[in-house]
Amino acid sequence: MKRTYQGFGGRPKPGPAIPSPNIWNWPEVYETENRAQDADGELWAALWDGTGGWAGADVVDVGCGDGFHLPRFAEQAATVTGVEPHPPLVERARRRVAGDDRITLHTAGAERLPLPDACADLVHARTAYFFGPGCEPGLAEAERVLRPGGVLAVVDLDFTVRPYGTWLRADLPRYDPPAVDRFFAAHGFALRRVTSTWRFERRADLEEVLRIEFSARTARRAIDDVADRTVRVGYRLHTRRRADGLVLPS
Repeated sequence: MKRTYQGFGGRPKPGPAIPSPNIWNWPEVYETENRAQDADGELWAALWDGTGGWAGADVVDVGCGDGFHLPRFAEQAATVTGVEPHPPLVERARRRVAGDDRITLHTAGAERLPLPDACADLVHARTAYFFGPGCEPGLAEAERVLRPGGVLAVVDLDFTVRPYGTWLRADLPRYDPPAVDRFFAAHGFALRRVTSTWRFERRADLEEVLRIEFSARTARRAIDDVADRTVRVGYRLHTRRRADGLVLPS
């Protein structure tokens, strides 16, 4: 019997990895999407503030895809490790970061990080694996590789923020945003909501990205809803710090 994982919307997914049809099937279009995301830096600023930053830190990016964010972390981190289960994306990531010996890549999933205990100061995952109930094994692995005082930061889309959240709910009506928030709160995470701007150079690029992110029907609606080349997108930033010492009973 294959193990299953709860994916986006709480539906069981076959192991060992939750497929990401957008970047797995259309990596070049997803590159355009990555370049458009967080155009004014609101999400990066919130991530820095919410984690205490990563200057001089050892960073692990879980579900790093083709490595788009790895060089950004490496601008200030001591080391950056990208972990991605889909081999073609790992190869793309290797080409992206070739020549930077601060960055290391592994082909692996969130549930079995090929890393030693207590080796990281920040474990980051952006719209990857940690979608709520079912991700407990990945939470345990992140806790294992974090040093005392280290932070796990999970960045996920906020289904409650228009217009992007409206389109998400149209395609995933079973997804329950309050239940996901309760899940992370029960596991000791703080929550910060961030609204960020996606800004595209061309209208055609925006439309192409919407077509890989949504069903054909919802994509048509989204394209009609957007008047120009920008979209406001809500995110949830969940952060949890590993205890940095022995807690004595009072």
